[in-house]
Amino acid sequence: MEGARPEPAPEPVPGPSADAEAARPADPAPLGVTRTPTGVADIDAWLDRLADADHLAASGHLEVYEDVHRGLRDALTALDRRPGPPAPAPPAAP
Repeated sequence: MEGARPEPAPEPVPGPSADAEAARPADPAPLGVTRTPTGVADIDAWLDRLADADHLAASGHLEVYEDVHRGLRDALTALDRRPGPPAPAPPAAP
């Protein structure tokens, strides 16, 4: 058709800017801290739980740390509840 105007090209949809990409936090990287097992299964399990924080953003670390702290505190408290060896007998009177 003569005299018909061409349709305007659609405007491009803006994508993420370079500034927005730079401001995005990087994925957390494991710290790679090695740990020597204690030999106490319950304690080692709580310490292994700390590795869960490696896969979380910093905002999720608190929950893991509080959970581990609670578990270790409970393990220490349980030690106080166990009966220990009997007290030594007092020395015999002369």
